[in-house]
Amino acid sequence: MTGATHDAGDEVDGLVTAWRRERPDLDVAPLEVLSRVTRLARHLDLARREAFETHGLEPWEFDVLAALRREGAPYALSPGRLLHVTLVTSGTMTNRIDRLEARGLVGRVPDPSDGRGVQVVLTDAGRACVDDALTDLLGHERLILSSLEEPERAALAELLRRLTVPFEHSSPE
Repeated sequence: MTGATHDAGDEVDGLVTAWRRERPDLDVAPLEVLSRVTRLARHLDLARREAFETHGLEPWEFDVLAALRREGAPYALSPGRLLHVTLVTSGTMTNRIDRLEARGLVGRVPDPSDGRGVQVVLTDAGRACVDDALTDLLGHERLILSSLEEPERAALAELLRRLTVPFEHSSPE
């Protein structure tokens, strides 16, 4: 971040100053980090929606298509595996697959390893759609991070990883 931008402060600086004045008995230091993370998440959500909207996708549609695309050829997963990677319920996933299938972005094929099961497979149209949306998303994300130098981005990524790992390795209950 440039010195001029940093010196100008942000809305969180105002919040923290006000809380320190009103509640000097509390350590409000966590707000300096986590309120900024929350605000950044809102900006990222808006950027994601904008990138996906250009391609006629909802964020949940991108999430399902991206999960399939990341698998590599033949771009297929069982509905159960999709549940796991997208963190939704079985009923929700069935509805999502139905809607994506109706749009021609995914299909259902017999599971080659289990004749009773099915796999959800990314169609050529789905692959093109998710690839284009990802390209646009990365452009938006690069813009969000543009005020940081590469070493700063790497350090921030490592710090955020340290914060998220305990949540990702714990039970969702």
